[in-house]
Amino acid sequence: MSSIKTPLKDRVPLGQKAAFGAGHLVNNLLPGSLGVFAFFLLTAFGMDPFLAGLLGGLPRFFDAITDPIMGYISDNTKSKYGRRKPYIFIGAILSGVLFAVLWQLNPENTQSYNFWYFLIFSMIYLIGNTMFSTPLIGLGYEMTPDYNERTRLMGFSQTLGQIAWMIVPWFWVLIANPNLFETQAVGVRQLSIIVGAICMVLGMMPALFCKEVDQANLTNRDDLTIKNIVKNFKSLIHNMVLIFKNMAFVRLCTATFLVFNGFQMVASFSYFIIVFYMFKGDYGVAGTWPAWFSTVSALATAFLIIPIITWMANKVGKKNAFIIATVLSIIGYGLKWWGFNPANPWLMFAPLPLMVFGIGGLFTLMMSMTADVCDLDELNNGMPRKEGTFGAIYWWMVKLGQGLALVLGGLVLKVVGFDQNAAIQTTETLTRLRIADILVPATTAALAIWVMWKYDLNEEKAREIKNELVKRRGEL
Repeated sequence: MSSIKTPLKDRVPLGQKAAFGAGHLVNNLLPGSLGVFAFFLLTAFGMDPFLAGLLGGLPRFFDAITDPIMGYISDNTKSKYGRRKPYIFIGAILSGVLFAVLWQLNPENTQSYNFWYFLIFSMIYLIGNTMFSTPLIGLGYEMTPDYNERTRLMGFSQTLGQIAWMIVPWFWVLIANPNLFETQAVGVRQLSIIVGAICMVLGMMPALFCKEVDQANLTNRDDLTIKNIVKNFKSLIHNMVLIFKNMAFVRLCTATFLVFNGFQMVASFSYFIIVFYMFKGDYGVAGTWPAWFSTVSALATAFLIIPIITWMANKVGKKNAFIIATVLSIIGYGLKWWGFNPANPWLMFAPLPLMVFGIGGLFTLMMSMTADVCDLDELNNGMPRKEGTFGAIYWWMVKLGQGLALVLGGLVLKVVGFDQNAAIQTTETLTRLRIADILVPATTAALAIWVMWKYDLNEEKAREIKNELVKRRGEL
């Protein structure tokens, strides 16, 4: 249990936490909406499934390139407005506007036109979104130097971020409702404008109200000029090499990849199990049960799990909190075997409080621990601080896991014998599907515990590093 009280100067005011949390809500709402809207590329705009798959995959390769570059640019920016806030402000505007523009498709257009329109604007949208999200993550790492306040900040922001996942599942219902929109295509176009406007306004909040670290103490930053572009590129590669030599950070990335990848691989399985196992393939009878399952998951994560995780990290340390939370999630996954009961649909909600410990604890703790790792990097490698680059690489691993999960999830569905064209699945297929729904995330979660077992950047060591850095910088 931590016996050290956070100094007042290291506490993040509630208003700044709320502003930072608003940014995280946007960071979840945009990709969440993108995932739902992408389904309607097939049903509303008649896109060939293979082409729709390309539109989902190709932009990810582009995103993998832009994230580290933006992190490096943000780390080395010299501006009277700060390193992060100008990019967050402009990026929020671009993200909101371009998200709406991206979905102004028309089913009357040729498939080729819609494909190239969407692909080109996806690339442009990702530039704006990377300009927003990468500096936002870096900003969070530097808003406080205190070991425990970092967890409280990340916990608060993740709570607000979960609001997006309470909203997103209902987009399926809204877009397909003929009483709201004349067609699904009209629903996608109009709802994208609303989502874009909300994200633009909320996304500007961190730039307007959050406080950055004092730039006077930041030294050895590179000069970002066209003349130095080759030198800057070499510096970026050098920084990435140093980051990947940081074994504490590698453990965080690997554990995140395992937990998140395992969860994402079977994320859609719950929907299939609810529809085909509990309601015998009758979508009408299944109704809004799948949407409620996702919404209740987000509610439990936001208002039950994240506060418990934040409290637990202060009591037993971040690594131990992660291990406990992950073990509880494994138990929750196992309980799904009894929870998904055709005789009583309400039982599907019973395992949720334990299941969501995995994802609820993951990003709250890992983002807090990454902030500690940034201090360790400065101790070992000196200035400049690399919060932006650390954040970019961490989230690149998340995106890589998400992309891989989409591929492997489809492969698992094929292996268990799921037939997307069949209204009723065989008993053997549903049994194998339910087993995979439990074993896949439970196994990857157990591997993540093994990876984190020797993580040694605890509170005592983190505070020693902080004190040494304060002496080096000549701070009071």
